[in-house]
Amino acid sequence: MTVRTVLSSPTKEVAIGFDQPFCVIGERINPTGRKKLAAEMKEHDYTTVQADALAQVAAGAHVLDVNAGVPLADEPKILAECIQLVQSLTDVPISIDSSIIDALEAGLAVYQGKPLVNSVTGEDESLERVLPLVKKYGAAVVAISNDETGISTDPDVRYAVAKKIVERAQDHGIPKEDVVVDPLVMPIGAMNDAGKQVFALLRRLREELQVNTTCGASNVGFGIPNRQLMTGHFIAMAAGHGMTSAIMSPLHKEQMDAVRAANVLNGLDPDCAEWLRANRPVVEGEEVAGRGRRSGRRRRG
Repeated sequence: MTVRTVLSSPTKEVAIGFDQPFCVIGERINPTGRKKLAAEMKEHDYTTVQADALAQVAAGAHVLDVNAGVPLADEPKILAECIQLVQSLTDVPISIDSSIIDALEAGLAVYQGKPLVNSVTGEDESLERVLPLVKKYGAAVVAISNDETGISTDPDVRYAVAKKIVERAQDHGIPKEDVVVDPLVMPIGAMNDAGKQVFALLRRLREELQVNTTCGASNVGFGIPNRQLMTGHFIAMAAGHGMTSAIMSPLHKEQMDAVRAANVLNGLDPDCAEWLRANRPVVEGEEVAGRGRRSGRRRRG
């Protein structure tokens, strides 16, 4: 089954798909809960935005989520400026993240390439405001599986909402390949079966609806000790059940190790090449050849 969501910058394409390595969408450019970043953004100072963009790409992010949701600030202008800055610094595609329609349009208007719009929900008002923008600018979109009734604890209800969004998108001329469903991950500390719910939903989204998926991965470990380790294990297990991307922090080793392990175990890292590049120590005096194989010295039997 080949279902690929292709995103692009002026010089690079990234494909999210069942036959592709897991897509890491860097979450750091978001002022929520980050007072310093929020204060900088409000003053149109993008020092931290620049640092976060470069650090996340260096750590392995394939896409960068950009959110400029600062209270009492000019979000459309800030979001557009951040997108232009990030595109001048890196070649990775961007996920334009806002719940404000004017901000989404401002970001889409300056974006060069095919971005991911984050996001649309199953609420009729959201669908009729966001989907025409997605179609107008030729973007892909994150579909969050909640609607006017809120977030259901029943995976069947969340699946039905996702199906509604995909069908409504198709009505607007947006193919299902360009809809990336977020099944909504609840904190495991508050809801013990949150993982099981998401895994069951991911299987249906892959096998029945045949769409790519993403989530805010760190939500799963909210409020519990060793959160990053829990998030990493969740990512690996979710990938095994069909999840193809996640909005996450590539700066946390536990999460990136989980992504690389999932790629190997799901057959998406040929010859374990990426795993070897990330994990094999370089011995002084040796060179590392392609695909992580060492040259200049024979292995001992």
